[in-house]
Amino acid sequence: MTKAEYREFLLRGTKTGKLATVRRDGRPHVVPIWYDLDGDALVFTTGEQSVKHKSMKRDPRVSLTVDDQTPPYSYVMIEGTVSFSEDPGELLRWATRIGGRYMGADKAEAYGKRNSSPGEVIVRIIPSKISAYKDVAGW
Repeated sequence: MTKAEYREFLLRGTKTGKLATVRRDGRPHVVPIWYDLDGDALVFTTGEQSVKHKSMKRDPRVSLTVDDQTPPYSYVMIEGTVSFSEDPGELLRWATRIGGRYMGADKAEAYGKRNSSPGEVIVRIIPSKISAYKDVAGW
């Protein structure tokens, strides 16, 4: 996919990202996340006490995959490092934007408030490598 194609793919619909981190003992940890884009960065929120946050604080390298589960199948895989922000205004803005994307405009404010409460953080994945493939089944 071109950059325009993979950006459109990432933003179309409500596909979840599957975020991979490494636990302290070396075991992989993969969880689904809601996300949005900010320029080239992929943005999501998480709790400070979550396994993923603790893992990313220790080792900021992550991998994330977003896939289309219908034929002819497509996916985007992003490798990169993360940065964090706890700025309350920014957290509310992103939590509301992401909540609206996944739950609809009528629920955006409620999800924004819930996901920007104390103990929540914004995470940005700064890509170092992006692999994006469409029509992998060869249709």
